[in-house]
Amino acid sequence: MATERDVLKELKVDPDNLYREETYSDLRAGSIRRLTPVRADGEPDPGREVLYFGHAQVLSQMGPLPVEFEIPAGSLDEALDKFPEGAEEAVKRMAEEIRELQRQQASQIVVPGTGGGPGGGMPPMTPTGRIKLR
Repeated sequence: MATERDVLKELKVDPDNLYREETYSDLRAGSIRRLTPVRADGEPDPGREVLYFGHAQVLSQMGPLPVEFEIPAGSLDEALDKFPEGAEEAVKRMAEEIRELQRQQASQIVVPGTGGGPGGGMPPMTPTGRIKLR
């Protein structure tokens, strides 16, 4: 079994996959992160693509939910233009995932004796198989 020390020894930053991170925000609607590929010496790596990610919060019945999404763009200006579309798509995906989780939860078959305490949430039974009322 791997110890915590062994796991920590395996943690290494990949020098061939480094990015410089910059955040741009209007302090209102959200923010855009630009990840610029760099080499180990910190100089830009023109052989790899710059990545853009949008961040926003959506108000829900449970409070604010963070939304993160990739923005396919070639420049910060283009990422700004595509931000609303990306946020809308990310919220739609999140809503679909929530509906799917609710559907899965609702379709679970409840089998006596499979959970929720003694008897799986069912009342205790007597040795004759009759339900024992408290």
